[in-house]
Amino acid sequence: MTSSATSRGLLGGLATLGLTLGMLMTSGAPADAATWPTPNGSQAVSSTISVSGTKDYGMKRLYGSGDLGSDGQDEDQGPLLELAPGAVLKNVVIGSPAADGVHCLGSCTLQNVWWEDVGEDAATFLGSSSSNVYTVSGGGAKEASDKVFQFNGAGTLNVSNFAVKNFGTFVRSCGNCKTQYKRTINLSGIEATYKGNKLVGINTNYGDSATLRTITIVGDTSRKIVPCQKYIGNNTGAEPTTNGSGPDGTYCKYSSSDITYK
Repeated sequence: MTSSATSRGLLGGLATLGLTLGMLMTSGAPADAATWPTPNGSQAVSSTISVSGTKDYGMKRLYGSGDLGSDGQDEDQGPLLELAPGAVLKNVVIGSPAADGVHCLGSCTLQNVWWEDVGEDAATFLGSSSSNVYTVSGGGAKEASDKVFQFNGAGTLNVSNFAVKNFGTFVRSCGNCKTQYKRTINLSGIEATYKGNKLVGINTNYGDSATLRTITIVGDTSRKIVPCQKYIGNNTGAEPTTNGSGPDGTYCKYSSSDITYK
């Protein structure tokens, strides 16, 4: 092979590799910290941005300032973004400070959304209709000392192809909200990297269920992360009590083959 042919072959291989990596990023495949996206510019957010329809940020980083300039666990923080029912948020990096992340007031879609340093929560799902469907597709979140996704409303939450690292609870059905609902949670294609406490927490007394499929847990050699924690929830604000953990076919729906440890 001539040197020019060799160069063409090398360039072609590099182009193919770049295309493959680009496809993995845009497809929402889970990624570890080393391959998280590089933001395309930054924007300070001093008051909550209302989103309706579809909003594509083109991988810009948003971070809180002023009244939203906190990344703590205060329960009265506002979100950086508030999504109207039916809204779609895509291709955005939530930087630090992150305040209370994203709020969905009804059915919503979060596509390729990344949280670099979770504040109070990454996203909170609200709305009283049992027909609400909240979809998180692709993206990732890390450094969540408490919860990543807080499910306060009614309906179904679907999370797929998502990476989470250093977290308390990945998804929590509200254990002590003033108004409680039956909630359905479906997790698929999740890569959870230790440290972490629980993948999902549900309230059996309200009929919640969680289905786990294609879960990869990385670095948890002692298997300390609880895949599915059951609680007895309440509407009084009291701390909920635990009600066992592990698969049971009714509330926690998964088998050992659904979880891979690496």
